[in-house]
Amino acid sequence: MKKTLILISLIFFLLSSLSFAQDKKVAVVTFYVNKKINVGEFGVTAAIAVDKLSDDPNFKMEPLLTKYHTQFFESYSKSFPFQLLPEDQVVNNEAYKAFVPVGVASSGALDINKFAVVSPGYKVLLEKLAFHQNEKNMLKIFSQADGVMDVSIAFKLVKIGFGGMGVVKVEAQSNIALFNKSGDLVFSIDESGRSKGVSPMVAGAPVMTSEKILPMCESAMDDLMAELQKDMPKMVKKADKKL
Repeated sequence: MKKTLILISLIFFLLSSLSFAQDKKVAVVTFYVNKKINVGEFGVTAAIAVDKLSDDPNFKMEPLLTKYHTQFFESYSKSFPFQLLPEDQVVNNEAYKAFVPVGVASSGALDINKFAVVSPGYKVLLEKLAFHQNEKNMLKIFSQADGVMDVSIAFKLVKIGFGGMGVVKVEAQSNIALFNKSGDLVFSIDESGRSKGVSPMVAGAPVMTSEKILPMCESAMDDLMAELQKDMPKMVKKADKKL
């Protein structure tokens, strides 16, 4: 009888702990992909080519972002030991809509908004800037939440092989960062995936056409999303204790 009572008490405690964790709420406050591919290791020719690629109307990142957005909210979020605020409560919040992010240039080459493809209604918030001031401001706006989350995707070219005769792959990089009510970082998940296909290099510079690079971005995203699906549960396992 005593063992039965202990077992019942233990089950009740576990269920209560799970319920408490699931009662916590987090607001996703930015969700975007940076379509300007990082070609920092390839020199000036590649930098000029990637600017041209970013402006190419055929270089469409919207389908990739939509696919990732769906996967995030319908699949990855089920691994979180907390609830996400409904998106409409975030993007339709008047204070959120009026907010001007810290650390984003308003014009010129540093303007991330020029290169960002953003999920409808969201703002571009640059995590790791200004001592997380953007996130602290978001916590004031969404006072009903126990934390806020940034979600972003970036791409870079990775050289495979040696010399000017090598080839490049596209690497998709995801960052999912969660901050608690104090503005402290709870976790920052950095996952990556690489394309199956490659693009050639000519005279040391990668070929940067939409027809060549966009399918590689899609392939890299597929690889990234598969890695996240596999690793997400263990990555967020202890998050509720820090919220």
